[in-house]
Amino acid sequence: MALLTVENLHVQFKTPFGAVRALRGIDFELDKGDILGLVGETGCGKSVTGRSIMRLLDENAEVTEGRILFNNTDLLRLSEKEMHAIRGDRIAMIFQDPATALNPLFTIGGQIYDVLRAHNPAPAEQRRKATLELLASVGLPDPAQMMAVYPHQLSGGQQQRAMIALSLAAEPEVIIADEPTTALDVTIQAQILDLLRTLQRERAISVIFITHDLGIVAETCQKVAVLYAGRVVEQGAVDAILADPQHPYSRGLLAALPRPGSRGTDLKVIPGNVPAGLERIAGCAFAPRCEFVMDRCHRLQPPLVSLAAEHQAACFLHEDPVHG
Repeated sequence: MALLTVENLHVQFKTPFGAVRALRGIDFELDKGDILGLVGETGCGKSVTGRSIMRLLDENAEVTEGRILFNNTDLLRLSEKEMHAIRGDRIAMIFQDPATALNPLFTIGGQIYDVLRAHNPAPAEQRRKATLELLASVGLPDPAQMMAVYPHQLSGGQQQRAMIALSLAAEPEVIIADEPTTALDVTIQAQILDLLRTLQRERAISVIFITHDLGIVAETCQKVAVLYAGRVVEQGAVDAILADPQHPYSRGLLAALPRPGSRGTDLKVIPGNVPAGLERIAGCAFAPRCEFVMDRCHRLQPPLVSLAAEHQAACFLHEDPVHG
């Protein structure tokens, strides 16, 4: 049974120009102990999905349809007080920019200690010991000294490690990592990814890893959901999808990855842009950018269908062997 299930989730944002449909029916499951990658270009709905699960959407956002089931409880039906008991305690989030997520007015140790105090009735000395252990577990040097350090005194990589420690403080069952390595150089990025994999394995945490990079998904995740214009267009086991992607958008993302020996050559790109979401899309949202587009793609929305065990795709090519 899935630990977390997102069913037919629709989210829109009210703007002066009209309603922007950010999510148009997202469906996926996260099993206990798995790392699920949500991948797609900017504007495809990855971060909105993560914030919807956390109930941290902006005031102009509205969930118009769908369910988010966590241990069979619909998070969208909970009161804010009930959700507060889950947020951070059972589901935590690692944000893209730790410099803005960490409070600049409080020390790193103080922020972790406060989370422990809010979620753990243990004595003060035990909470201090737990804070030191968390700082050590994420690889920060001299945890005792780190207790008194402010966020601005840390490097970008150290800030992200501190953010990870903060997210682990209440021992959550699920962590949503929203592009946690985007602002880091390649070496530090690899260290953070390795740290997340190690902590997930040691603590049996389920992780939703949000990224635009299929290369990171290949290194980090067991399963992947490819998002385009607010819908899942392909999902399944990472190995299966990377070896044989069945949606033209997934193929385009994979073809755009740098390859060994490709230095000095132009990277492949997917022509066009993700639709802005202001207009209703009658058919497949990817149709204007797709090299295999057919007439019905502009009129009908292809359903997400099973192609093999743990592999689904939403594309009419699988009903048309001439183009398959």
